[in-house]
Order: sequence, then C-alpha cells, then structure tokens
Amino acid sequence: MGTRTFRTAVVRTPSGPDAIEVIDVPQREPGPGEVRVDVAAAPVNPVDLGVVGGFFHSLGLIHQPHHTGLGWDFAGVVAAAGAGVDLAVGTRVAGLVVGFDRDFGTYAEQLVVPAADLAVVPDNLDLVAAATVPLNGLTAAQIVDLLGDPPAGGRLLVTGAAGAVGGYVVPLARDRGWRVTGLARAEDEEFVRGLGADFTTAAEPGWDAVADAAALQDRGLALVGDGGVFVGVRPNAHPAAERGVTVRAVEVHADGVRLADLLARTAAGELPARVHAVVPLDRVADAHRETAKGGVRGRYVLRP
Repeated sequence: MGTRTFRTAVVRTPSGPDAIEVIDVPQREPGPGEVRVDVAAAPVNPVDLGVVGGFFHSLGLIHQPHHTGLGWDFAGVVAAAGAGVDLAVGTRVAGLVVGFDRDFGTYAEQLVVPAADLAVVPDNLDLVAAATVPLNGLTAAQIVDLLGDPPAGGRLLVTGAAGAVGGYVVPLARDRGWRVTGLARAEDEEFVRGLGADFTTAAEPGWDAVADAAALQDRGLALVGDGGVFVGVRPNAHPAAERGVTVRAVEVHADGVRLADLLARTAAGELPARVHAVVPLDRVADAHRETAKGGVRGRYVLRP
C-alpha cells in the first residue's frame, strides 16, 4: 500500500496570493501526547498575508528550505491519538499553531498537534465559527493579561475595537475591570457599543492604558498618559518607552485551557464569532485577495 497523503496550502517563493500552492504531503501519525485532526475549517488572518507576501521572510523569521506552511488556527475532528492522550477519536476540537518558521500550517486537510494545545468545541458551536476564535481570542486574552489589573477607575482605549482582535479585547478587558472605550470608524459604532464599550472615532491623549489592536504603534503610544501602559500587537517592532509608560507587546501562544473558556463564551453569545464567508481550499488565493482589500469584519474561512 502506498504512502497516504493529504493536501495542504504552502508558499515556496513568497510574492503574494498567486504564489500559494496546494500540494500533497505524506500523512504523519501522532506521537505521544499528540493527535491528528481532520481539519474542518481554517480562517485566513492578516498574518497569513504577511507570510505569503514575504514580509516575515524579509525580517529573517522564516528559513524553510522547501516551502512554508500557511494558517494559524483551525477547528476539526480528532482522527487519531498518540499515547497518553485522553481525547477520543471523533471529538470536535479547535486550536492554534504558532510561529512563522514551519513547513506546515492549518490550511490543510490534516494536522498533527499537541493535545494539550487543543480545546473541545462546545456542542452548540459550529466548527466554522469555532475556527475563528483561537488566534484572535487568545491574542486578546493575552493582551488583557499584559495590561494587568486597572487602577481605580482605570480608563482603557482599544484601537481597532471593531477588528478581529479588538472585538475580543473590549469584553475581556471589561471583565477585568477596565472602563473601556473603543476607537474605530463611525460605521462600527453600533458593533463596538454592543460589546459594552464607549465609542470614539478620534481619541485624545491621557488614557491609563492603550491596547493597540490596530497597530498604530507610536501614534497609539502617544495616547497613553504619563506612567500608563501600552500593549501592542507587534513583538518584533514595538515603540520605544517614553514618559514612564510601560510598553509591552503580545506574542501569542497556545493555551488549551484558556481557549476552552473562550469557546464556551462564544457558544453562549458573550463573545463575537465573525465569519464572512466559507470558501474551499482550492480558492485560497481568492480569499487572500479579498482579505487584502480590507473592510471585511468577519473572516474568510477555508474548508479543506
């Protein structure tokens, strides 16, 4: 019997969406502590556009000799489990694969990942919706961790509050006790207020903290009051500290326990699940082109 293979989307020479190829690679069996997942859904995120366009190669973060895998988060069904794993075959799960320098990604029919990085998807949450939670939800939760507990009456500005990460930061920061204002475009006011935040289209300086989900960088730092806290989303390029401001940047990591809570809250309607369209893996380049145009508030989700 020949080697079993599966389809996955990769890029060999990054130069934009036309560089994406769907290739066949050998199936791998899970080792101890690992599971193989049949992927049901994998979102297209802005970070993927950066990989395909060569941005992260140019920073020296990717050194794959043959091809680079695409995709960070996913949802699917456990197909096989290695030794020491208590997830049964057939369990619906979601998870996150981090890092740039890898030859595999979630834009694939299958994935082998550590079981500890996975969370079980609640029965009442669709796998397509669940797939959009891990990267953006965990990034937001870890941003809120970096913000820490607010001072009495602490005022937090969330830039890009209607975006994929900002839309999670707002409710999670409110839960932490921050008085949250979302900075976004005028047409996003209803969405941002619906998350329980105040709203502005133009912020003045003087905030106790800024969660810079829009990657405004120095412009975002300038909005923080003296001695406040700035948390950015670009660990490879965060602004220099000034005026006693504490500057931090999130570098998202997998966390199965935290993800389980985020999925439960999404299933309960407490956190937004935002799917723009579901497209087949063969149309991955089209999904990248549409995402690059901007203005889409939900995710394109690939179905292998």
